[in-house]
Amino acid sequence: MEFWFARDIQHLLGYSEWRNFQKVIIKAKTSCEATGNNISDHFVDVNKMVKLGSGSERDIEDKMLTRYACYLIAQNGDPRKEQIAFAQNYFAIQTRKFEIIEKRIKDWERLQARQKLTLSEKELSELIYEQTGNDKNFGLIRSKGD
Repeated sequence: MEFWFARDIQHLLGYSEWRNFQKVIIKAKTSCEATGNNISDHFVDVNKMVKLGSGSERDIEDKMLTRYACYLIAQNGDPRKEQIAFAQNYFAIQTRKFEIIEKRIKDWERLQARQKLTLSEKELSELIYEQTGNDKNFGLIRSKGD
């Protein structure tokens, strides 16, 4: 599964302090839960060791984030930060692109269904005309079928 560490995303989104970024994560988790998603599917608490300047190591908390979690974090971040504003704009554009693509796919599927219906109607009309041999019976059968 694709994921990113929160401490890496923190710096990319312009947050220098973990405690400030955690506030955004809490808001994002609230959004996640409010939309019926399971928080633990998108925000996973982990610990990792980091090297200190002295050469020793220290255990710190972090989170593994799904793409959806990163999206929610960007949406709940401080839009005055250039990186957050950029991320919010990026996701808004991507959402709109997807909406346009989805609409085009539906339009194409509707057109394909309409073309299939047209061909079926033509075949049916030809069969009825072949079997009845005249316009009067053809019209009667078609009107009963409709």
